[in-house]
Amino acid sequence: MITTGKSGWLPKFLERLNSETGFRILIGVFGLILLTFAIVPLRHCLRGHSIKDYIVWYQAGQLVLKGQAVYPEILVQKFDFMYPPPCALFLAPVSGLGQFGLILVLVVINAAAWIASIVFSVYLATGERGRQHALLYVVPNFIVIVFVWGNFLLGQPSLPLLALLLGAFICLRRKHHIFAGALIAIAAAIKAFPVIAILYLVYRRYWVAAASLVVVLAFLLALPIPFRGAALAKQDLERWTSGMLLKYDEGGVAQRAGRSNAWKNQSIFGVANRMLRHVEYDFKWAPHTPVYANIADLKFSTVNNIILGSALLLGLVYIGAMPRRDQRTAESDAIEFALLLLLMLIFTPLSFGYLYVWLLYPFTVIVHRLMVGAGAGLLRWTLAAMALLALTIPNPRIAQTYGSLFFATLLLFIGLANELWRLKREKVPAKTVAALSERG
Repeated sequence: MITTGKSGWLPKFLERLNSETGFRILIGVFGLILLTFAIVPLRHCLRGHSIKDYIVWYQAGQLVLKGQAVYPEILVQKFDFMYPPPCALFLAPVSGLGQFGLILVLVVINAAAWIASIVFSVYLATGERGRQHALLYVVPNFIVIVFVWGNFLLGQPSLPLLALLLGAFICLRRKHHIFAGALIAIAAAIKAFPVIAILYLVYRRYWVAAASLVVVLAFLLALPIPFRGAALAKQDLERWTSGMLLKYDEGGVAQRAGRSNAWKNQSIFGVANRMLRHVEYDFKWAPHTPVYANIADLKFSTVNNIILGSALLLGLVYIGAMPRRDQRTAESDAIEFALLLLLMLIFTPLSFGYLYVWLLYPFTVIVHRLMVGAGAGLLRWTLAAMALLALTIPNPRIAQTYGSLFFATLLLFIGLANELWRLKREKVPAKTVAALSERG
């Protein structure tokens, strides 16, 4: 439990940190960090250095502008651009600004999404508008700062995806179900896996939100037709579906054959396959000596059964921890949403380091729970997860080979599920979702 008493140096430090002056200093430091993160990829572009994945987004947008195929004809050929067709369409007008212009726009979007994710996370965790205790901003961002940096450097859209999903959660809380479904659909049109959230909507009987998700996503998938023509739009969708959604075999997932089983993939698919099968953990296309980390040598089908069983087990734990509809509170919903994000991280087929910026929200919830006197169990699970995250710093290759990010996420899931179960059993008095909705 985090104390904010008056005795001792730590409470005094926290009091100063949370003062108006301390908060202004924090905002200034945050602004400098954000500016640095934004300038580096722009500087790389101006100096002719590698612009990482930004070049992929630029080329995809250019292919759309030129009326050319976004995905290659031969499906065994690796896709340079692996995202859904609507995402390529979104990039088309931005790519018309040139490489520097595209990077500038995407950097601004990432910056806005980071700020929105922080604000949304604190609001969802506390149920209160306005500035909250400084720890709710400092601690979660300190933990995920490396992942934030990775998104800016590489040009990955994990922050916008997080902001869209958190926005959807806020819409659910305030009973704007149509907008909630639409926001999730937009996220799925950028990178497909957020569509998994429809399972939560259906279970919680958010029928309007689920229908909105389906309708808006169908619209976005059809959106390229007026711009690309029916034939080319259909070809894009078919090739992407065959090469990405429906491709999973012993070689790997989607367009990441070999690499999807390598050390960088922290999803259960990557960790289970390299730990339980005799597959390389450091795959390279060039000639090299294979390296392995498996502790068993199981069949591909057996590993998939383990993954399926794990999904069923964690899904049942999630459902079991959820309170009944009439018992839901703002506090329980905050934890429910965090657990949903953690499950998505665990079961997304490709889950590389930059995606773990999504831990921003679960850690915000955890800090708030600790500040209001959560059970000691949550602190223990959280410290264990942070220890695994810390192991990534000195030797990321070895740590991630053995699933440091995956198991840290799993520990956070267990800790928060236990906390939700505790709330459910103790029926801690709290503001109801209905009361919160009435307040707006």
